[in-house]
Amino acid sequence: MLGVNLLPESFSAAFEYRFMQRALLTAVLVGAICGLLSSFVVLKRWSLLGDAISHAVLPGVAIAYLLGWPFFIGAFITGALTSLGIGAIERHTRIKPDAAMGLMFTAAFALGIVIISKIASSTHLMHILFGNVLGVQTSALLLTLMAGLVTLLAVWLAYRPLLLYTFDPQQAQALGFNVGLIHYGLIMLLTLTIVASLETVGIILVVAMLITPGATAHLLTDRFKPMLAISVLVGIASAVAGLLLSFHFDVASGGAIVLVATALFCLTLFAAPRHGLVVRLWQRARLSR
Repeated sequence: MLGVNLLPESFSAAFEYRFMQRALLTAVLVGAICGLLSSFVVLKRWSLLGDAISHAVLPGVAIAYLLGWPFFIGAFITGALTSLGIGAIERHTRIKPDAAMGLMFTAAFALGIVIISKIASSTHLMHILFGNVLGVQTSALLLTLMAGLVTLLAVWLAYRPLLLYTFDPQQAQALGFNVGLIHYGLIMLLTLTIVASLETVGIILVVAMLITPGATAHLLTDRFKPMLAISVLVGIASAVAGLLLSFHFDVASGGAIVLVATALFCLTLFAAPRHGLVVRLWQRARLSR
């Protein structure tokens, strides 16, 4: 809160409430985790995979709700099973990756809808679908913190294998790295991140947070380490700004966070120093003279 108190009073006043302090910490953690993995998702072209996993956790959430379990457990189990199923279909059949993802996530999402339709009260489940960071509890904050630490430690320890696998899987395999283990390990990290983001941006909008920060960073740099740093900063900035907008204008927190991230991407798309549309149009105009 020391950093928050340095902000103008119109901003820092909102964080006098305990629920806003929990929401701020959770939003920062989710923005950082999603931003960290977003670079891998964008460079590996795994946007559809992130969408598949995010939809696949719905039946786990519904089953956990019925059994009285924490949402985290049910969501992670179904997300992990769906991810492994996609990988198995892709590797051991003639089905292409995009078709395997489409088959698995639509089936899982349909199962979740069927289960939810049998639940008398699904108000809280709607928060899981669309996010409600303003109502996040301490237990959810601690789970998000644990997920963030696991993700950060895994990326730090396996940075070189992940880097090689992201850009050149064949070279990674030639150097003796277990490509299959890296592949499924990265999928598990994505699943963990999606589950940790449920109560902040929701199942549906978490895909945007796994794509937009990395896409924004990709327009600003051609080097991987700076891309990781920029992606994390974009994720955190989007989460905090979206949280403030949600509080002051009484709008959905998940939607506000994603809209801020999208606005930052659009700004970068036009004004990026090397890959922005303005620079490209100016260079094209110079060449045509």
